[in-house]
Amino acid sequence: MVNKLLTFVLLFTSIITAQQEYKPWIKGERERHSKLMQLEKVQYPGDSKIDITYYGLDLAITYSPNYLHGIVTIGVKADTTQINECFLDLRNFLSVDSILINGTPAVFSHSNDKVNITLDQTYTLGEAFTLKIYYQGVPGGSGFGGFYFGTHQGTPVIGTLSESYSGPYWWPQKDTPADKADSSDVWMTVADNLIGVSNGTLESVVDNGDGTKTYHWKNHYTIANYLISLAITNYTQYDTYYHYSPTDSMVIMNFIYPENFGFVKPLVDETDEMIEVFADRYGEYPFIEEKYGHAEFQWGGAMEHQTCTSMGFWGTGVISHELAHQWYGDMITCKDWHHIWLNEGFATYSEAVYLEARDGKAAYDAQINSEMSSARNAIGTIWVQDITNEGQIFNGARSYAKGACVLHMLRGVVGDSTFFDIMRTYSADPSVSYGVATTEDFQAIAESIYGESLNYFFQEWVYGENEPTYTIGWDKSLISGDLYQVTLNIYQNVNSNPSFFTMPVQIKFNTSLGDTTVTLFNDAQVQNFQFEINGEPMSIVFDPQNWILKNNTTVTAVEDFTLPLEFSLEQNYPNPFNPSTTIEYNIPESGNVTLKVFDVLGNEVATLINGQNEAGTHKVDFDASLLHSGVYFYRIESGSFVETKKLMLLK
Repeated sequence: MVNKLLTFVLLFTSIITAQQEYKPWIKGERERHSKLMQLEKVQYPGDSKIDITYYGLDLAITYSPNYLHGIVTIGVKADTTQINECFLDLRNFLSVDSILINGTPAVFSHSNDKVNITLDQTYTLGEAFTLKIYYQGVPGGSGFGGFYFGTHQGTPVIGTLSESYSGPYWWPQKDTPADKADSSDVWMTVADNLIGVSNGTLESVVDNGDGTKTYHWKNHYTIANYLISLAITNYTQYDTYYHYSPTDSMVIMNFIYPENFGFVKPLVDETDEMIEVFADRYGEYPFIEEKYGHAEFQWGGAMEHQTCTSMGFWGTGVISHELAHQWYGDMITCKDWHHIWLNEGFATYSEAVYLEARDGKAAYDAQINSEMSSARNAIGTIWVQDITNEGQIFNGARSYAKGACVLHMLRGVVGDSTFFDIMRTYSADPSVSYGVATTEDFQAIAESIYGESLNYFFQEWVYGENEPTYTIGWDKSLISGDLYQVTLNIYQNVNSNPSFFTMPVQIKFNTSLGDTTVTLFNDAQVQNFQFEINGEPMSIVFDPQNWILKNNTTVTAVEDFTLPLEFSLEQNYPNPFNPSTTIEYNIPESGNVTLKVFDVLGNEVATLINGQNEAGTHKVDFDASLLHSGVYFYRIESGSFVETKKLMLLK
């Protein structure tokens, strides 16, 4: 998904704005992710005692008044030794009229946004039963997702967006991406001047003779609860085709506001080319027996609903991003929101993959440079630590940009051919294909293709923080003729987690005989290398192809390659800050270091460092999201060195 922050100011984006290039807009939206207020705490992940096999939504929706009458049929299996009760997630403002278990009325209660159901018998592991829930009300949303009623040019437009916790705002379900249904159906009864769009194939359209029509869409593949969607208005339908063999094709169904058709058409005309690119690199389009498509809606972003992306904005970047989600996000879904980078990082990286195929390597490099610029603002691990906060789940710098950079760096480590072999194998592997995955699943598949351990890579980039800062010292000495010995030292500033980054690094030498590139495996904070090259080296370029997400690199003569000469504590940056800031300090020798934060009364509010540190430059992030605005002090102690500086938190 791109930019799920639902800023209603963007609901009525003008055609002129919509025609702007995608990237500047998405960049602004990603920044807004980090400003999302803390959302209400949620219980996660749904009822672990049941396994969902099927969802069938039969919905009658009116616009004036705004209302929904629903019957949801759910196929269930017991997923524990035995159960005699279960629960579904559904917001309290929707009223449950009755529930049937295998056709028999059930006893239930509805409170705390959960429907608690007493089963008609005790079910043992693997035993199946069917729930049918009759409910009604005015569906709503969280401000981040849900169900909305709107208009465009005076015509009703109705749509949904359920990621990550907004599905229960409009239908009863097990609210977790970990439990995919084997298939689903959506029937929607709407006014007969409107078109209803959903997942899968259109099975029928029935004119009810009372001013309404019922659209039936059937999804034949596994599907996560949050990917089931509705999109309803007076669309112009425009179909194109993806030809996946000389004799076979799949329809690409585009549902566009009539007033926007003129400028949207040339954009969606590129979709079949995008599918070809991704099919070549990731494996065939996952839902080839159904369709792909787009349905315009009024939120300010886009959402990768399975086989039919909901589009609030149009452009090459957003179209390729959401299309890539059909592989990574829809066919393979992150098992929980901790691993959202497997969805968003993969889709963001795919924007660059498509530009590389269409426009060449320079376009890919420019896109990656843009993602790296954003990724350097990431605070914390790509593995999302707080999944109760949707602003943390969908942090643009971290889950999107840095996640994309991880794939770019993996490509640099293993090489182009192996990298895309990994992607295709990941898509096809039966342990994750049409299922769910964690970082460890992807790592295991990557290692099986690469043939070597990549644990260092995933641990530091997915479960670590920040990025390396390198200082390179080098010298040369003539051996004989054109043969030179090079002495090269690589030093990394000390980081918090990991203390340094292990990576293969490339060094390009500009020599009297031409350019020579050497690859070294850097696996120490301070590391010395000696090797021979032909031609007198005149200058060097560290990481010439920009394979590593890093801060500025300093290249010096080897005699200038030194550790800090004295203790120092730097001013935090940014300052003032909200809610996170970075503190750097230098220590010329290894020793015990404490770094603590105090309020103006001298009360200790945080201990950032307390332990042995190696000599070098260190950087630590301070998250003050639980503190109040005000002036604070941070103090470092190491041996006889003590220094205090002031910082300011402004919320």
